[in-house]
Amino acid sequence: MSGVYGDLQGRQALVTGGARGLGGAISRRLAEAGASVLVADVRKDLGEELCARLEASGARARFVKLDVCDPQAVAAVVGDLEETGQRVDILVNNAAVDVSKAIEHLTADEVTRVVTTNLLGPMYLCLEVYRRMVAHGGGHIVNILSTAANRTWTEAGPYSASKSGLRAFTHTLFKEAQRDCPGIGVTGIIAGGMETAFIMERFPDADVSMLQSPEIVADTVLYALSVPAGSAVSELVVVPRREPSWP
Repeated sequence: MSGVYGDLQGRQALVTGGARGLGGAISRRLAEAGASVLVADVRKDLGEELCARLEASGARARFVKLDVCDPQAVAAVVGDLEETGQRVDILVNNAAVDVSKAIEHLTADEVTRVVTTNLLGPMYLCLEVYRRMVAHGGGHIVNILSTAANRTWTEAGPYSASKSGLRAFTHTLFKEAQRDCPGIGVTGIIAGGMETAFIMERFPDADVSMLQSPEIVADTVLYALSVPAGSAVSELVVVPRREPSWP
């Protein structure tokens, strides 16, 4: 395919929640494709370990500790890059949390943590990165969504609300990018269940045959970045063939 598929040389990527699971798979794929990857996560040990492995293989990766819930910290990370003459060419908003409880048992703090991490965090990143992409004339923002953005289930109230909100925000940003700067891509990726710690730590008895590899979703991110300048992909859906929660 034409475009930049498999070749991200000279581009700087920022991946939130990039230390493990889907985020780790995305960080690896982008680094393998030649991007310089900034692995942003709250887990310093895992992030530094991943970056060390990537650098040992000849890739370019650096860890930065970042809690996406903190707008000042988000602004500082993006601002520090700018001060050193760098910029974010590719932003992947992947960081997410969940609290699997019935609504009657949720606390206000739990709801706030889920919605702030999954919805406000990506919005904070977009606020800092998008206007800079407009000024530079290009870039690509990928927001990781979920089947919960289209269809919810019990014990998923805050998670579904946050992912539905992020999907709406992503669609709005896509339309604004069409107006503001043809060089900016905005893609939402609706990912079905994956065999990652995000699922397995909460549901250790989950049937892994019903799940997909995070590497498949990471490849989908790489595909979204491959579309030639004359076309745009606003949303992609990648789910296990036996996905029970779609559509």
